[in-house]
Amino acid sequence: MSSNIKTAEDFIAYAKERNPNQPEFIQAVEEVAHSVWEHLSNHPELQRSKILERMIEPERVIMFRVPWIDDRGEFQVNRGYRIQMNSAIGPYKGGLRFHPSVNLSILKFLAFEQVYKNSLTTLPMGGGKGGADFNPKGKSDNEVMPFFQSFMTELQRHVGANLDVPAGDIGVGGREVGYMFGQYKRLKNEFTGVLTGKGKTFGGSLIRPEATGYGCVYFMQEMLKRKGKDFKGKTCVISGSGNVSQYTAEKLIELGAKVVTMSDSGGYIYDKDGIDAAKLAWIMDLKNVKRGRIKAYADHYGCEYHEGQRPWGVKCDLAFPSATQNELNESEAKALVENGCEGVAEGANMPSTPAAIEVFQAAKILFAPGKASNAGGVATSGLEMSQNSLRYGWTREEVDEKLNNIMKSIHETCVQHGSNGNGYVDYVKGANVGGFVKVAEAMMAQGLV
Repeated sequence: MSSNIKTAEDFIAYAKERNPNQPEFIQAVEEVAHSVWEHLSNHPELQRSKILERMIEPERVIMFRVPWIDDRGEFQVNRGYRIQMNSAIGPYKGGLRFHPSVNLSILKFLAFEQVYKNSLTTLPMGGGKGGADFNPKGKSDNEVMPFFQSFMTELQRHVGANLDVPAGDIGVGGREVGYMFGQYKRLKNEFTGVLTGKGKTFGGSLIRPEATGYGCVYFMQEMLKRKGKDFKGKTCVISGSGNVSQYTAEKLIELGAKVVTMSDSGGYIYDKDGIDAAKLAWIMDLKNVKRGRIKAYADHYGCEYHEGQRPWGVKCDLAFPSATQNELNESEAKALVENGCEGVAEGANMPSTPAAIEVFQAAKILFAPGKASNAGGVATSGLEMSQNSLRYGWTREEVDEKLNNIMKSIHETCVQHGSNGNGYVDYVKGANVGGFVKVAEAMMAQGLV
């Protein structure tokens, strides 16, 4: 460490000074620094090599303009990014987010989290993230296609199957990945596994759309098993109604749980009778095909709709925040605990604020941080990369089994590094230390690069 950095707080002050006005990134750095400080203190060679200082510096930050023309014939311009954070254990890997809120701080936080998440999967993938301040919602195909072609026209200079393999995130589905892949292929004149989340007809993997949601449920299943419990009869609340939320709900229903909420930016629905498979199919059609609002579900099925609110006041056994960062605050965490919630698994990236996490841990309930519990998506992206390299496709059952095994392995790593000897597992510490150790060892072995 630098001579004046003696504590985790000193390090965080150093990070804040170097990264002003980047609150989301600093939030992620704070969590990791507190978790790994004991390990760093016990390994002076890591301190001398300034491993943590190097880890919070991206290897590369790429920022570029994305010009396009809308349906009215007007010129538009957005700002595109790719953060190539760390390639110590493999090619950069991480999604592309398209949303008006996208900025450098959010993408650096996501890329930093991705480094540890990818490390935990056991697969050879580094960490990266990217996207643009573009909102695909409400845009026609005739606007979305030229935007994504313009975006890839610049991004193709910086990515490749053995260099950087982006995937989808918020604002990206099969349509958007298809347009980007087609443009890359056209410009490079090669068919290669440069993107994951591709369609099944051109190199995509089975289970990839379901993977983040399924993986989150598999991780919670392992936490419950450790307590001698399962999902049967458990009431679950889920935020969001996109890809992650939908498949979290699907797997929970399959395993005997009762899902009672979903949400979007307008508010949340509460169906006390439970969202069954048929109702979930209706939601999938509403959100994926009609691109409607979740309120339509309440109107159709006659259940409660709470405008402008989030579902954390609903009485439940298990909670799955699956919408976006910092969507679950301290007061909402207290409401969950007071209502008897016994476990929270993050389907989104950093959806719980630091104060909310403190509430969960003080109450000694099960809490799975996103870098562990939502790693199923990137894990299956890694499996897609493997299939592309092999020019071969595994069956749905094979991919699902591999995904389940990866989530079990991540859980074991968290228990190994997060157990305090009193039976309680600090999954936040376990995930951070488990991910950190592998990356740090790789960085040390490769020298000062």
